Amino acid sequence: MAKFELKLPKMGESVAEATITNWLKEVGERIEEDEAVLEIATDKVDSEVPSEVEGVLVEKLFEVDDVVQVGQTIAIIETEGGAAEPTGEAAVTKTTAPEVAAVAKTVETAKETLAVENNYTDSERFYSPLVKNIAKEENISLEELEGISGTGKDNRVTKNDILAYVENRKAAPTQAASKPVAAATPKPAPAPVSVNGEDEIIEMSRMGKLISHHMVQSVQTSAHVQSFIEVDVTKIWNWRSKMKAEFQKREGENLTFTPIFMEAVAKAIKDFPLINISVDGDKIIKRKAVNLGMAAALPDGNLIVPVIKNADQLNLVGMAKAVNDLANRARTGKLKPDDTQGGTYTVTNVGTFGSVMGTPIINQPQVGILALGAIRKVPAVIETPEGDFIGIRRKMFLSHSYDHRVVNGALGGQFVQRVAQYLEAFDENRTL
Repeated sequence: MAKFELKLPKMGESVAEATITNWLKEVGERIEEDEAVLEIATDKVDSEVPSEVEGVLVEKLFEVDDVVQVGQTIAIIETEGGAAEPTGEAAVTKTTAPEVAAVAKTVETAKETLAVENNYTDSERFYSPLVKNIAKEENISLEELEGISGTGKDNRVTKNDILAYVENRKAAPTQAASKPVAAATPKPAPAPVSVNGEDEIIEMSRMGKLISHHMVQSVQTSAHVQSFIEVDVTKIWNWRSKMKAEFQKREGENLTFTPIFMEAVAKAIKDFPLINISVDGDKIIKRKAVNLGMAAALPDGNLIVPVIKNADQLNLVGMAKAVNDLANRARTGKLKPDDTQGGTYTVTNVGTFGSVMGTPIINQPQVGILALGAIRKVPAVIETPEGDFIGIRRKMFLSHSYDHRVVNGALGGQFVQRVAQYLEAFDENRTL
């Protein structure tokens, strides 16, 4: 018999950890090669972790809701024959960084007390079991914990953050005792909600909680302001109606309006690169890659934002294939964690739900998001060399939300105007 270490696989360049959401196998159960052993979740995407070998699950090293780093051993599988891989203490000794030794005891305590109800459940902020147990051992109140600045993903408090806080507090006990929550921002109490016997209480899903947190965080971070512009897309409507059958026959896929709009957005970003930025404190990070996020519907009705990488380098056919691929995999729940990472600008189609326009919330850490309104037939003044006349045109509104900390009204308005100009200048004689 040999023992195989099942590790959390690498899920993309920007994905460093995942949360265990469900064990599909129990200790003692047999596992086939490539069979899913557990389900995990990153910030937005759920995935399964399959076994690389055939054998019997003999040990689970983490429980549901534990946060696991990429490369960490999740479980031990006993196989027949072959040399055993290092497990248990030997494996930990081999792979553990020196600074982890200082909190080894805390780690063990965290594993033993995972099922114990903690005192931090009222917080809307995510804390790993390890951070919660360190806070318990050091008698750190919820208010103090809320005031600790996090350096992890989405400002999450890491092990190093809370240990540094503990060290600073011990170094200045008098100051800590007299002013324990100096760093905390006062948090207004939520308005009381009354419930009567006929009301139904629905627990928010994990995805719903994440979306709620991200939306509130974005509004608290960015100074949102909007610019709107109406655009005539009659040429695009006519061209798509003419070409969609040929595209379906040649490429085997549908030709929607989305790739046409995405192409125009990518071109406009190249003209206005200061829309393709992020803010880091007092510094601006100018992104070289144009990675367009596109809001897509999940099977449960929530929205997710998969990313078209290097969108400015795709022609219309390539853009259409990328849009269809991400949309299909979002609907079927087959997106990979890296599919939602690295976006530099986002587009959302509120017209899908019949909305004429919208004021979308910025997808952090980006500084802009464009909402596409419904395409409508409207009477319009048409200018010709022979004079003006009234005609029926296909029109839509573009709604641009941007971060007024770094994008002024001129830039925000010029950018969405350029998108409109590209759309209105669409060549009706264009070939695929």
